[in-house]
Formats: sequence, C-alpha cells, structure tokens
Amino acid sequence: MTKHINKITAVLMLLFISFVLVFTIIKEKGKESFHENRELAQRPAFSPEDLYDGSFTRQLNTFITDHFAGRSHWISAKSRLGAQFSEKIINGVYIADGRLLDAEISKRSSFEKSVSEINRYVEGCNGAIYFVAVPTSSGIYDEYLPEYLLSNPENMQISSLYASLDSNIRKIDAYNILKMLKENYIFYRNDTKWTSYGAYCVYRTVIQKLGFLPTAYDKYTIDHVISDFRGNLYNRTLYDDINPDIIDIYTYPSGAEVISSTSYDNEGHIRQKLLYDKSMLNSNYKYRVYLGSEVPMIKIKTSVNNERKLLVIKDSYADCFIPFLTQHYSEIAVFSPEYSEKGLADFLNPNDYEQTLFLFGIESMSNENCFKVLNK
Repeated sequence: MTKHINKITAVLMLLFISFVLVFTIIKEKGKESFHENRELAQRPAFSPEDLYDGSFTRQLNTFITDHFAGRSHWISAKSRLGAQFSEKIINGVYIADGRLLDAEISKRSSFEKSVSEINRYVEGCNGAIYFVAVPTSSGIYDEYLPEYLLSNPENMQISSLYASLDSNIRKIDAYNILKMLKENYIFYRNDTKWTSYGAYCVYRTVIQKLGFLPTAYDKYTIDHVISDFRGNLYNRTLYDDINPDIIDIYTYPSGAEVISSTSYDNEGHIRQKLLYDKSMLNSNYKYRVYLGSEVPMIKIKTSVNNERKLLVIKDSYADCFIPFLTQHYSEIAVFSPEYSEKGLADFLNPNDYEQTLFLFGIESMSNENCFKVLNK
C-alpha cells in the first residue's frame, strides 16, 4: 500500500512540475513586474562566445527565474513562511509588528563624495543654503529592529552628514521632530518614505527657518485618494499581511494658487505639469501622484505676490513636501539631480534664487554619483 501511495505521489509531483514548466515556457513574457515594480530580464540572444564563457547560461537562468509561472505567489508564500518559522528578514526587509522596515540601514556606504560635491556647489552660491536630511521609517522605528542591525543607526548617520557639510549650510533637524511624533501616521507601513502628514510636521519647522509662518493644519482639506498603496518594501518581499497604506492630497482652498507648473526634460522638451497627478494612481508608481513622473527640473509659479524665489534640490522624499511651500513663494524651482543628465546651470542660474533648500532622504546620500551634476 505504501509503495502505491509513493508512486501516486511521485506521478502527481511530476505532473505538477511539468505543468509549471510548460506554463512558464508558453506564458506571455512581460517587460515589467507589477508587484515587484522592476524590469524583468528578457530572453538572451544566443552566441557561441556567450555559451563558452557561461554568460548565456547565467542570462537564461535569470530570464527563467524572472518569468517563472506564479513567481509573485511563490515569493509571497516564501515571505510568509520566513516570517513565521525563521528570522523575519526577507530580501533585506525586516517584517516587524504592523510594518515593514529596511534591514540594511547599517550597510550604507560613505557620504564623502556626495558631501564633497555639495560643499563644492555651496562655494559658488550667494544665497542662503538650507539642508534637511530625512530619516527612513527604519530610523524612526528602529526599536523594532534587532540590535545587531543597528551598528550604524540613522540618527548617527545624519549627525555625521551634518558635521561634514559646509559650515555655511544651515542644517535643519527632521529626525527628532519625527521621532517625537512616531505614534502618528507619519511613515508608510510598506515603504521607507514619510507620509504627507509626516512631511507637514517637518514643514512647520523648515518654513520658519526660511522666514515664514507655517500654514495651520486646519486650513487644509485632506483627500484620501487611495487606500491600497504598497511601496518599495512590499516590492522587495511581496509580504501582504501588513495593512496597505493611504495616500493623501492636501489642498488649501482659500490659499495661494499654482498658476503654472512647467517641466523640463533632458532632451529640452517643455511641458505643463500637475502638482498632483492623479493619473499615477492607476499605475504601478502611485507615490508619483506627487509632482507626477520624474523629470530633472520643474518650475512652479504661484499667485503669492511677494517675488520670493526658492530653489529646491531634492530626491523623491520632497515630492509630497513641495506643495506646502507653494503658499509662501511666488516661484519655486525644483531640481532632481538623480534624473538629470545635464548640470543644474543648464536649467537656471542658482544665484537668481535667494534661498536654496536641499531635501533628501538619508538613504539617497550614499549615491555618490547623484550630486555630480550640481557642478557640471
């Protein structure tokens, strides 16, 4: 009886494996994974040279792995099993109680090259320079992480960064503001970034440093535009036992209006752009509802009648922050060095702006190539 059961089990297993392999071969091969939010490997071109040196085999293995039938379901199941029966780290993400956290915060490389480029840029500026380094969710909720992952915590990373920046740069503390408010919904549960409310809490301090009174919270109308957002930490794990996130849009009905928002790309194309692009909510890049698709430069003009001009040099952490600034400046230029192939000077003269605000997530500061375009 046992032999028959073993034979039946073997046949069923073989049939299952065969079905999965056949389906993997015949199924349509996409270019991008919706759940993992990344490009998938494409079928490699065969050549005797690539076969000989082994690169064809490696490329083919990656191609099959990326397009394996039911890949997202297998990854999700693996994450669930890992969270239940082993250490709760999946693909560099720690599964905490109620949220996902980046478990690789201590592995970031030096900020030295980024700091060098920023300091070099500041030497040629006439206006006041401000810098805000924003922690990730791992920096604020680090008590959830095991001790051995905190050999270089984010508060120490930010302190080291600020100590290295030019003394003429006015550093603004975002870490302690957010740490004090950590019981509030200031960071997404499935992404490293802050929520719009988290950005607003820091805005209140930043705008005072810039010389203005902050707009009161009760002046805003808050629209919960989507409640199923899953961000970059989910993409790495496909672990869906954490509640999805809410994306909010803040508007000030009786406040200043955005008269125009113009984007400039690397090819010189100029287009009108929305401050809030709701079409992105139907894409795999829902966070881009703030400022829309990434471009090197955006110039925003408002109905504020004070002729004050601000230059913001930023990464994606600033995208939900910038709308709050529109109540205080007649013009705001927004430069994203990560997406620029040109130097900042190719888009504008920085000395035309009386104030410059650097706003970056601390995780971006180890990207040593990001800031080269400042001095190009």
